[in-house]
Amino acid sequence: MDCGMRNVEGGSTEARSRGSTLFRAQAAIPTVAVVIPAWNEQASIGQVIQALPKEWAQRIVVADNGSTDRTAEVARAAGATVVPAPRRGYGSACLAGLAFLQALPPQQQPQIVAFIDGDFSDYPEQLPLIVAPIARGEADFVIGSRMLKSQPPGALLPQAIFGNRLACLLMRTLFRQRYTDLGPFRAISWGALKDLNMTDTNFGWTVEMQIKAARRRLRILEVPVDYRPRIGQSKISGTITGSIRAGYKILYTIFRYAWT
Repeated sequence: MDCGMRNVEGGSTEARSRGSTLFRAQAAIPTVAVVIPAWNEQASIGQVIQALPKEWAQRIVVADNGSTDRTAEVARAAGATVVPAPRRGYGSACLAGLAFLQALPPQQQPQIVAFIDGDFSDYPEQLPLIVAPIARGEADFVIGSRMLKSQPPGALLPQAIFGNRLACLLMRTLFRQRYTDLGPFRAISWGALKDLNMTDTNFGWTVEMQIKAARRRLRILEVPVDYRPRIGQSKISGTITGSIRAGYKILYTIFRYAWT
């Protein structure tokens, strides 16, 4: 399988393995804010923040989704801004992070917003791979696809692989947009993100973004990224009830937008 940078409608170019070499000049790097939704990730959140290349992540916002452990404390110590997201839900945490950015003075708002999970399953050092196509003016929305390359055993559970394939098949059928993944590691231009008017407060967040991006005819790319077993148990695919709830919400979101 081609592991180069891939336009999800076809065509590919070479993607380099580590993003900091994508731009040689510091001046070419845009202002980027990274939003990390987090719930009880004290064992991993510090590693995620420290691994983000700081020249590419000028602002790191951890949206603490009601953690009962030391997630917020560890995140602040690692240099992130922590904002509260007391309403439980993945989308709620992402929305809290965006509300914080929106409240900044216009000159302090980012040009690009990236999202990454707080469990250290993604490789934060690959952030430039996600951001670079937007910075070069080649895309508006970039998804880090875990499906475009082989991953180590245990990184992606069978239910996650099946759910991704089903959701992507439905989006291709209903919205004429080819995706390979619902990966949480993604980036989008700030202007395009505001135009999407995101609303989902739970597991439908990623698919809502992808459907709205397709409907608004954003320039969409997928980039192959590395993935590894997360630290701790997944709150979604790591349990039967979590997998069922997430799967139901994703399918509900897809069909809701198909019927409106």
